[in-house]
Amino acid sequence: MSEIPSCPQCQSSYAYEDRGLFVCPECGHEWSASDTAAPAEEGLVVKDSNGNLLQDGDTITVIKDLKVKGSSSVVKVGTKVKNIRLVEGDHDIDCKIDGIGPMKLKSEFVKKA
Repeated sequence: MSEIPSCPQCQSSYAYEDRGLFVCPECGHEWSASDTAAPAEEGLVVKDSNGNLLQDGDTITVIKDLKVKGSSSVVKVGTKVKNIRLVEGDHDIDCKIDGIGPMKLKSEFVKKA
């Protein structure tokens, strides 16, 4: 028999299992077993060129001139980009750059501001 975890919201030890969900009788919070299986492995892990962890909403700075594919525009070194969004794939940052528009960037060409 598996041990029932404490409630993640109020830390109550009186949680019980009901139809595949864990329920806390003190605060009423319900959660599944998969929610407690790997709490350390949440979401996408993306690091900048210096190894700093990036998160959605961060501000970054471009560290290399980047040519915009299909255009004669260039994203210059030192360009600050606000409110980034992390995505899966080769280009792991979605953002909007002033004067250029929506872009996808690789995290190896940016640093956290």
